[in-house]
Order: sequence, then C-alpha cells, then structure tokens
Amino acid sequence: MFKKVLIANRGEIAVRIIRACRELGIHTVAVYSTADKNALHAQIADEAVCIGPAPSKDSYLNMRAIISACEITGADAIHPGFGFLSENPSFARMCEKCGITFIGPRAQSIEMLGDKAQAKETMKEAGVPVIMGSDGAISNIHAAHTLSKDLGYPVLVKASAGGGGRGIRVVRSDDELEAQMTAAKQEALACFGNDEVYIEKFIENPKHIEIQILADNYGDVIYLGERDCSMQRRNQKVLEEAPSPAPFMTEELREKMGSAACTAARVCGYRNAGTIEFLVDKNGDFYFMEMNTRIQVEHPITEAVTGVDLVKQQLLIASGERLSIKQEDIKLNGHSIECRINAENPLLDFRPSPGKIQSLFIPGGPGIRVDTAVYQGYEIPPYYDSMIGKLIVHGKDRAEAIAKMTWALSEFIVDGVATNVDFQLKLIRRPEFLAGDYDNGFLNRTDILEDERSKG
Repeated sequence: MFKKVLIANRGEIAVRIIRACRELGIHTVAVYSTADKNALHAQIADEAVCIGPAPSKDSYLNMRAIISACEITGADAIHPGFGFLSENPSFARMCEKCGITFIGPRAQSIEMLGDKAQAKETMKEAGVPVIMGSDGAISNIHAAHTLSKDLGYPVLVKASAGGGGRGIRVVRSDDELEAQMTAAKQEALACFGNDEVYIEKFIENPKHIEIQILADNYGDVIYLGERDCSMQRRNQKVLEEAPSPAPFMTEELREKMGSAACTAARVCGYRNAGTIEFLVDKNGDFYFMEMNTRIQVEHPITEAVTGVDLVKQQLLIASGERLSIKQEDIKLNGHSIECRINAENPLLDFRPSPGKIQSLFIPGGPGIRVDTAVYQGYEIPPYYDSMIGKLIVHGKDRAEAIAKMTWALSEFIVDGVATNVDFQLKLIRRPEFLAGDYDNGFLNRTDILEDERSKG
C-alpha cells in the first residue's frame, strides 16, 4: 500500500479522499491555490502545499506544480478526484514517467475513451450498442449536412473531447446546423482545447442511466448496479438516485446493461473505477454514450446501496491488489438519492453565488450523509465550480428515501450565500419525481420555480 498520497483536487472530493486514505493508514498531501488557503482539505491533510494562484490553469491544472509537490513531500501516488486533471492522459503519463502511481486507469485507456468518437467506434466493434452517427470526428459542414439528413433530424453535435455537458448542441433542422456546429466547436475549444465534434442521432427524452464498474489489474471486472442521472438541467446533473425507479428498470435490463458495461471495460483493458453512461429509450433499448475514467460526483449513492467504499477500492486496485469482491457479492440494498447543493441563485438563471457563509446547519441522522468542504465562516471563492456539497440519503425503499430527503433538505441551512436547497425541495415534491416518471428532458420542459416567479 502507498505510504503517502497527494490529492490533486479541492473541495468535497478532496476531503472524501483524505478520509478514505486515513482509514487505510495512508498519509495525505493536499495541494491548494492561494484562493484555497483556508479550505478544509488544506487544513485536514497531513501536509499541504500551495501550487499557484487562484485560476485553475495556474494551480489545479498545473501539472508541473503538482508533480513538484509530490517530489517535495515524497508522495508516491496521486489521486486526481474528478474534474481538473482526472481524465488527462498527459498527466497520467507524466506521473508514470516520474515513478508516481496515478490512481486511475492507464493513460492509454483515458486517451481511447476520452475521445468520444473513438470510444464509440471501439464499443461498436466490441458489440456494445451505440447510437447511430458519424464515424469519428466530422470533418466539414458539407459532410455534416449529408450525415444529418441521412440520420434524420433532430441530431446531436457533440465535442469529441467533451464532458460535463459542454460542447453539445441539439440541431432540429438543416437550416440551423452550421450555426449550432460552430457554437459547439467554439465551446469545445474553450473548454477542452480541442474543437473536434461528431454527430449522432438525437434520442428524444431518454433515461440517462450509468453503470458503475470496478476493474483490477488481473482482468477481473464487476458492475455495481446502476444510477439514474436523468434529472438534468442543460446537460448538467442535478439529482441522482440508485437504483433507477421501477417499473422502468427491471432485473433483466440491469443485467444486460451491466454485462455490456463489463464488456466495454474489458475491451479497453480498463482498470480502477469507471462509469459507463447509457441512454435508454422508452422501449428499454440502451445505447453507449461515453465512459468516465474517474470517480463520479454521484458515487455515494452506489456506496449506499452496495456497501462498497469506491474510493478505498480505487486505492487498493492502484496499489496492485486483486478485487476481493465478486459479482455475486453485489446485492442492491434499499434506495439512495443524492441532491447536489450548489451556491447559486435559481431565480437568477442559477447564477453562481460566491461569498462568506454566515451560518450553517447540516442535517444528520440515520441514513443521512453530507459530503462537503464548507464550514461556518468559510469564504466560497468565485473561481471554481459552484457545488458546495452533496446531500445523500438511504432508505429501505424509494418512498423512505424520498421522505428522508424531504426533511433533510428542510433542515439544511446555509446563510450568507444563495443556494439551490429550496429548488431541490420543490423538485422532489413534484408528482413526476414521486412517480419516477421523468427523463433527461424533464427540467428543460418544466419550470420548477414558476410559482415563485409569479410572486415577483
């Protein structure tokens, strides 16, 4: 096992990783920007190193500064968390060259799966169902017009190197294709440094279902059930639950998707934790969308229903241990829901709301978990993602989980900045959510705050 792990991240995921390391007796190193000098992860780690000024490009994306922090502190492994450098093959390769273990998949796997167009071709060859679309990146507007007409509108233009809902545009007619494709390419270049896009058939109102897998260095791969991530706003996940509500999800469909996910991992020579994301239509037909080669924001709901600590498993696999969990050991127990708590103002188009937290009350009790890095008096910086925490509940069934989430959100108090807590509370009270009758277009069609807007 590693002696010292550096966490190349910030916020709640950095705190989560530090705690997992402590349980395994591993010393930790936090890195922080000047804006995060008083951040929780920098305070609770065994050591902390400043790696640069506030902008991400000068700190949390500064590969050389992070490697230097490893060398200075003697850390023998790096956990990248999610976001930042977690899916950067150059960083994984740099770690390898410097003799530092990257806690994640090999650089080749990240590279193969990070290019969404290439990943799709790989899955097609492996027999995993994929959405019809272009063979790799689309080269020019003429080819885009021809393919889109063949597929039939609407189509989706997607960034090849994308993620997090960026660089995606729905195109509903030939007249708007060029403008939407240009917009997608510009956003992709700004976000990922790569303006390549591909085109695929747009599936109207599908469910967004993802399968969590674990794979070791010896060819063993297991899946840990599914997460329903269909509750999205502008391609950004808002709330997730596990398992996906019945009657949509059946044991037969779960097994088919789990088997396909394991096949996808094996064909890529994948190791460590990963998530295969699928779109599932109203007929129960599913299609590979992408694979995330890192721990997911929503991993706690899988931990809740399986009892498996995914971050500890990441550390064990990366240290060379064989998976001690077999597929038959995975039993789904009860139901879990996660609400992402963001410092943002839903009434002002979800505008980020940085600032000082004046007072804070975090709910607790049986089946309640809050992953966060904020505390009373903490100053939320304006430079990073607006998510300040995750409220996770676990109940014996979906009804109990919803009841727990309702009172937990009602008790969650953050004063000093605007948050989406009340928005989440209204959302889980919606009859569509209570019935499990929603898809990934629900929040784009439904104004949850219509009553509040009418009050002025």
